[in-house]
Amino acid sequence: MGHREDLLEGAKRCLLEKGFVRTTARDIVKESGTNLASIGYHYGSKDALLTQAFVELVQEWGETFDPAGARDAEAGGSLERFRGVWARMLAGLEESRPVWAASLEIATQGERMPELRTMMAAAQTEGRSGLVALFTGLEESTLDERTVRTLGGFYQALLNGLMVQWLFDPASAATADDLTEGLRRVIEGATKS
Repeated sequence: MGHREDLLEGAKRCLLEKGFVRTTARDIVKESGTNLASIGYHYGSKDALLTQAFVELVQEWGETFDPAGARDAEAGGSLERFRGVWARMLAGLEESRPVWAASLEIATQGERMPELRTMMAAAQTEGRSGLVALFTGLEESTLDERTVRTLGGFYQALLNGLMVQWLFDPASAATADDLTEGLRRVIEGATKS
């Protein structure tokens, strides 16, 4: 690996250990075995590097609960698939707790760091697209902008809300069954005349 990759891996480890706010450039350098100048050269800033590390951690997390066999067994867009995706996400939350804690830290820093806000806005759009594909079984490349914005935004709002619930108190957070029953009730209420 070169310095760029070493920095990214070191930043990931720092995010998981210390979080976004408490990680310094020196922490990343120490963890990656590189030098301070490498951060600016390869990423522009410590915050840009940490943001890229966070985006990759979330992508890696997404790959762990989306096994192909499970996707094939559940019809795209069905309540069974909806429940199955949430069940797989929730099953892996304890290991990914540091990623979601970092996510809350990053969300609160956007006002103070416009560069971070811009990068996270782009990553958010990508995340919406991935969530639509996950829940519907559609290929991301086939999704139109409106679908990504509306359906992806819906799934993203649920995911972010669930993460906050779970970080505060896992025992009282909604379960996959709770979310599925809630969606069923929304559908039922929306279809009444």
